[in-house]
Amino acid sequence: MSTRKVRSDCSVGTFEKTRGLPPGTIRNPNGRDTRSDKKIGTIRKENERKQYK
Repeated sequence: MSTRKVRSDCSVGTFEKTRGLPPGTIRNPNGRDTRSDKKIGTIRKENERKQYK
């Protein structure tokens, strides 16, 4: 059974908390922690833009 895709309006802090991940697991491309109030949808959009450059 596969896991569902995470909702895009979920914040990074909530995602880490619900999945049991330690704070700071999700990182920016430069290696720094992603803000906990950043939305998953925003991260997906940023990654999508980088693929086409």
